[in-house]
Order: sequence, then C-alpha cells, then structure tokens
Amino acid sequence: MKAIETALFHRVVPPLEESPGPHPALILLHGRGADEQDLLGLAPAFDPHLLLLAVRAPFPFMLSGGYTWYDIQKIGTPHPKMFAESFDRLSRFLDDALTEYPIDRSRVLLFGFSMGAVMSCAIALTRPELIRGVVAHSGYIPEETSLRFRWNDLADTAFFVAHGTDDPVISVDYARRARELLTASSARALVREYPIGHTISEGSLADSVSWMQPLLKPPGGASSP
Repeated sequence: MKAIETALFHRVVPPLEESPGPHPALILLHGRGADEQDLLGLAPAFDPHLLLLAVRAPFPFMLSGGYTWYDIQKIGTPHPKMFAESFDRLSRFLDDALTEYPIDRSRVLLFGFSMGAVMSCAIALTRPELIRGVVAHSGYIPEETSLRFRWNDLADTAFFVAHGTDDPVISVDYARRARELLTASSARALVREYPIGHTISEGSLADSVSWMQPLLKPPGGASSP
C-alpha cells in the first residue's frame, strides 16, 4: 500500500492480517527530534489487524536532527504560530487519510509520544467525532493554545494517559492535570503512572495495547476485525 500525497509526510504499514477492509487504523505521532520511523519500532506489539500510519512532524529540529511539531516557549506552552500550523496540517492529513485509505472511520485511534501526545490530544479534543481512542504517552493537554476543546462532546472518545513519575522533561503533574480535565468531561479516561522517565516502557506499552483492544471492535459489539 503506497503512501498518498497529503499535508504531512508519512509511512503506511498495511495490516499483517489480510482482510478486504476497511481496517481499524492507528496513527502514530512521534516526539521532538524524531521522525516517522520512531514509533514504528513498536509495531510488533500492536494488533495485526491495524493499518498503521506513521506521521512526520512538519518542522526540522535543528538542535539534534529529526523533526518537531513546534518550538517550546516553556513546558506546556507551544510556540503559537508553529503549533497552529502543525495542528492545521495534521487535521488536513487526517481528512485526506480517511478519504484515501481503506480505513473504518468508526475505528480510528491515535498514539502519541511527548509532543506527539500533545498533538493527539489537540486533535481528539477538537474533532472527537473522528477519533475513537487516544494513547497519550508522556505529554500534556495543550491548554495554553487558542484551541477550543469540546469537553461535552467526548462521550464516544476514550483516552489512555501514560506518564513516568520520574520524567525530567514533562512533569507527571501534567498527567494529573489531564486526569482532572478528562474526569470532568464526558470522555472515558484512564490515567496511569509508571516508575520511568521520559520514555515508553514495556509495561506502559503492554497496558496501552491491552487498553486499545476493545476499541478495535466495530461499534455495536460486533466481533469481526
């Protein structure tokens, strides 16, 4: 399956289990200084029925190579112009992907790490009708932006927030803030803390994969992949 031309460069990994589709889809959003290959290393852990789309952030990261979604003014406060452009391009990418790839629109999930988790939350909280579930690992909900979140429209969107208690980059306090915000909303949310730093561990990955499994079934309780 070839990648189409969209607002953002990306890689496509077809489901390992062949079926006519449409397929449940998992969109992978990497962190600062990485690229679309970064989270594809986790692919063997994911359900084989998933169509994977690994997306590259739009801005080169000059300090160490790779790419970034935005510059940081301070933790929790993205550069407004860069964040707005990344959000717009990611939103347009999602529209293109849902049109051009054999994706079941009722089974679209996001998996983001660090800045990728921030972007995942931004999309899910503003366009919840498109997203069934979000794994947000080591990130935060971008409150310090101009986005208007649809807190009352999240009944059909689930969130798994994972964070390391020893994270020196983005404090675990941001996960605890996410718990407050999501608990007060209409969303279904699970927040878990792990004794790790700014990384994904075997335990947090296994928990997120297990959490995703029920969301891969078609709505209404059908059991087909």
